[in-house]
Amino acid sequence: MTDIGNLAAPTMRATMTPAFRIFEGLAPYPEMVAAMKAHAEAIRAGTADEEVWCLEHAPVLTGGTSAQRDDLVSPGDIPVHETGRGGQWTYHGPGQRVAYVMLDLQRRKPDVRAYVNALEGWIITALASFGVDGMRRDGLPGIWVASPTVPGRLDKIAAIGVRISRWVTWHGVAVNLDPDLTAFETIIPCGVRDGGVTSLRQLGITADMAALDAALSEAFISTF
Repeated sequence: MTDIGNLAAPTMRATMTPAFRIFEGLAPYPEMVAAMKAHAEAIRAGTADEEVWCLEHAPVLTGGTSAQRDDLVSPGDIPVHETGRGGQWTYHGPGQRVAYVMLDLQRRKPDVRAYVNALEGWIITALASFGVDGMRRDGLPGIWVASPTVPGRLDKIAAIGVRISRWVTWHGVAVNLDPDLTAFETIIPCGVRDGGVTSLRQLGITADMAALDAALSEAFISTF
């Protein structure tokens, strides 16, 4: 289990390059969101600096501010949480890298669309290091690839759901390395009915989580 007991007391670092923190184990969703909110508030108060938290969640279904109850198809025994990020329903679980991005856009560029576009560019660049051609879809935040199972279809490989409070960002992205893809069948992922969900492993990429973290870290620096 991830130890998040010390996350409510962040420290200040005078840098524009956010620290990447890697959490071991499976993080419980409610506790991690609470810790993330506290850190975002500390950034806003000037008592903490920007950070990116990289972790895996214990299995959970989360619904954003646009989530439709009818899209929660058959959750079974997977915990369900409605949360304050943007977007609709998604699944988090082992084998998926969640990156919570806490930046002060007032110090950078206070533009929501530019921020989301930068997050997408970040993931596209990281995926390209594995030879994966990620792409955007108009009006559908996230990153898509040509489906490895259905010719002509686009499948989502990474989801984006953000919240911005007084220009401090929290929540972030989720990249599918090798999660249980059948878990996405319990929902209509992100409300999209004309695409599937895939992973790096399903695309034939055998990289481990450490390699994905390295790619995300390097791409983040070049993007932001």
